[in-house]
Amino acid sequence: MKKYLKFASETSTLVTTFIGFILLLLLFPLLPIDGELIDVQNWYTHAEAMALLEGYGPTGRVAYIWSSLLLDTLFPVVYVTLLAGLIYRFRASESTWWLAITPVFGGFVDLLENVQICVMLLSYPNVNELQVLSSAICTSIKHWIFYLSAFLILVLMVTALGKAVKSKLSRK
Repeated sequence: MKKYLKFASETSTLVTTFIGFILLLLLFPLLPIDGELIDVQNWYTHAEAMALLEGYGPTGRVAYIWSSLLLDTLFPVVYVTLLAGLIYRFRASESTWWLAITPVFGGFVDLLENVQICVMLLSYPNVNELQVLSSAICTSIKHWIFYLSAFLILVLMVTALGKAVKSKLSRK
């Protein structure tokens, strides 16, 4: 794990994953899905999921399946590497390296969510409430882990900046 985190925290990896993150964010709205993606919701009920699935239409559901299998499998790899790399790079000390694992958990939950969404898309209109509930739970957990990771990055970057300023002032 540490080998991956060291790789993720390298400047070239951070730049590449940041560019990939932005490009993928710009690409998702261009998909021919004709509606808001289920996995950008913070939470959804069975009725809300069914309305979204209906709104996509047959062509949109097929496009969503392909985007889930291709783009939305790549997306967690990109954003997890970016977030884990930033957390690892700005960790307060060597003993806090494990904080960088936080986004990795989110990435696994995201991939599980993608599988569940594909199952819903493939089984539409026969999507049961338990399937939607388990998918919505994964979606919610994924978002919370993303927000937690972003908060960790912010705190670690501010702490690192404070240490740098303090060090510079003490040298004068």
